[in-house]
Amino acid sequence: MEGRKMNNAILAVLAPYVILTVSAAVVMGVIAFARNHVVTVLLTLAAFILSSVSVIRLFFDPPFQVTPLITMDRYALFFVGLILLGAFTVTALSYSYLARHQGHREEYYLLLLLAVLGCTVLAAATHFASFFLGIELLSISLYALAAYFRHSNRSVEAGVKYLILAAVSSAFILFGMALIYADTGSLVFSNVASSIASRGVQQLPFLSGVTMIIVGVGFKLAVVPFHLWTPDVYEGAPAPVTAFIATASKGAVFALVLRYFTNIDIHAHASLLVTLTLIAVASMFTGNLLALFQTNVKRILAYSSISHLGYLLVTILASGPLALIAAAFYLTAYFVTTLGAFGVVTILSTSGRDADQLDDYTGLVARRPWLAGVFTAMLFSLAGIPLTAGFIGKFYIIAAGIGAALWPVVIVLVINSVIGLYYYLRIIVILFTPDGAERPAGPVHSRSGNLMLAALVLLLFWLGVYPEPVVRLIKAAIQGLI
Repeated sequence: MEGRKMNNAILAVLAPYVILTVSAAVVMGVIAFARNHVVTVLLTLAAFILSSVSVIRLFFDPPFQVTPLITMDRYALFFVGLILLGAFTVTALSYSYLARHQGHREEYYLLLLLAVLGCTVLAAATHFASFFLGIELLSISLYALAAYFRHSNRSVEAGVKYLILAAVSSAFILFGMALIYADTGSLVFSNVASSIASRGVQQLPFLSGVTMIIVGVGFKLAVVPFHLWTPDVYEGAPAPVTAFIATASKGAVFALVLRYFTNIDIHAHASLLVTLTLIAVASMFTGNLLALFQTNVKRILAYSSISHLGYLLVTILASGPLALIAAAFYLTAYFVTTLGAFGVVTILSTSGRDADQLDDYTGLVARRPWLAGVFTAMLFSLAGIPLTAGFIGKFYIIAAGIGAALWPVVIVLVINSVIGLYYYLRIIVILFTPDGAERPAGPVHSRSGNLMLAALVLLLFWLGVYPEPVVRLIKAAIQGLI
């Protein structure tokens, strides 16, 4: 009887994963026996809604370590919930986008479910084995999603590039894990962190292992110098897939990295501190400076994402409760803003190609005032303009950096925010340029997409004007890590 209660408790805690897994199997069965785009979308949306409901219910329960591989604490549940909401938005945006394209559409949602499952495993991972399983499940799904339009050369090129570089990064991660295990005899994050705290990272095997994992994770996060795949994959992948890569994929990996480094006093280890500082500074400058020279909107947003990951790395350098709050809030704001920006690109795209050239947005305010307004709000948030979520997110990161006396890094962050403002304003100016006003508006039929954009705009300004409820939620989520 006691064992049965324990099994029921474990099943209840794993409800988000069970729902996603069962839903993937159901969608696979539906595809095999009766293809239907609408039914597949509804099943996928229902899976994300049910998983989100289970996350909300579990959030108020005590933390539960299912196995040494996964811990379902409030920190994990917060990021799992964020990933599920992001995936729900991507699914809603994808419906009308895929309806405009020929060929089979249903497998897309199966791959998306599996990718989300991999993301949620990463968010709750406390062991290198679950880390590797989650990242491989995510990566394998993204290979196919990036190349989903197999008749498009750009889409296939994006998939192949992501396949090769993601495989290389996984090899680095796996070899790094092996070296760390050989030196410490453990693959549990807390045990490895304790080893770092007690012995430092001076031993050659251990230092080599940590370096390889930083290289592998750097590829997944697309930080400098591991960023070369980012603009090409962003440009070639279907617009909703790019939105997913930019948000849920990177957010899940960063949540895992943040959990790992929370257990380490990074300021006591000069080599780690210097390495991460150089990566953060290089990511900020490289992302923002290269974005200045782009004429493709998806490539601009790709380089922008590199700089934003550089900003997020400041929270790891700062460490402490305020840094955790800053990281979680900034990721939330980044999800809302990036999904909104790529949502506009998705809705404006046609069956022939994605609306990714700057010329596609000339005079958009006259042709599509709603979409121009949404895009403007999202770009303002990415630039960190007041009354938007992005401003509050940058404020928290700067406050965390100042609290940790990281003055040089904070100054670099402020300088790069000014650089970023230029290319965001350049797009906004193009939106309001009258030269393209005479162009036909073009057919844009996406009720689900416009509904998602409306929700994202409301969230954008709510987080920018009244962030306190989300901050309280984040404080509750990080209590177990402090």
